[in-house]
Amino acid sequence: MDWVALHPKTQAWMLGELPGMLDESDPRPAREQFHERYAHGGGWQPFKGHTLNADLSISYPGDPPMPALAMTKLRDEVIILSECSWVTIIQPDGSYETCRMD
Repeated sequence: MDWVALHPKTQAWMLGELPGMLDESDPRPAREQFHERYAHGGGWQPFKGHTLNADLSISYPGDPPMPALAMTKLRDEVIILSECSWVTIIQPDGSYETCRMD
């Protein structure tokens, strides 16, 4: 899977362990793969209240927007990594979930 930098400051080390948590040969969606492979960090636990902005940054009431750093695709899902280890999975219908994976 190829990760594409979305921010000029993005560096490979910022992706951390995320690339290794997704496997294209695994038929499960990203949410399930992250849940299993991030078990040491609590699994995939969506955090309610974020808004996905048109520039792919995420906002939470009272906080400044978190810029999107990189993205990849797993079949028909788009996975966005934002600052501070926030990960957003966007479904083809536009729905999404965001989880902190630090």
